[in-house]
Formats: sequence, C-alpha cells, structure tokens
Amino acid sequence: MTRDVVQIKVVYTEGCANTPPTIQRIREVAAELGIPIELTQVLVNTEEEAEAHHFLGSPTVLVNGLDLDPAMRNQTAFGFT
Repeated sequence: MTRDVVQIKVVYTEGCANTPPTIQRIREVAAELGIPIELTQVLVNTEEEAEAHHFLGSPTVLVNGLDLDPAMRNQTAFGFT
C-alpha cells in the first residue's frame, strides 16, 4: 500500500525564530510516522502575499491546504499584525 504525499506549506516572515524548529519538527514527525511529505516554504513580504497564502502569523503551517490548527481554519484576517 502506498501513501499519498501530504502537501505541507510553511508560510513565514523573515527572521522568524520559530520557523526553523517548526520545519525540523515537521520533518521528524513525518519520518517517524513514515508519511511522505512535500514541504514548501513560503516567505511572505507583502500584504498581498500574506492574503494569497492564508498567512495568519509566523509560521503558518498548512497541511493539504488546511491550517494545522483547527481553530484557525475559519479565520480570514490574513496579513501582518
């Protein structure tokens, strides 16, 4: 049985100290569970980019297009704060 590749997008801002450990942890968990992932990192610099990538704060982690945090999935206040 082959598993579908899970699409993970990490959306972040320049200098975010939480981004590198978040990416590392994603890779570790995927490896531990044997889940194939395609990890994309997206640096946002503008409000338009933030809106386009559903950026709610740095880092934002989207799994197959959905925010990792279920409480954030209905949020629409994308952008910088």
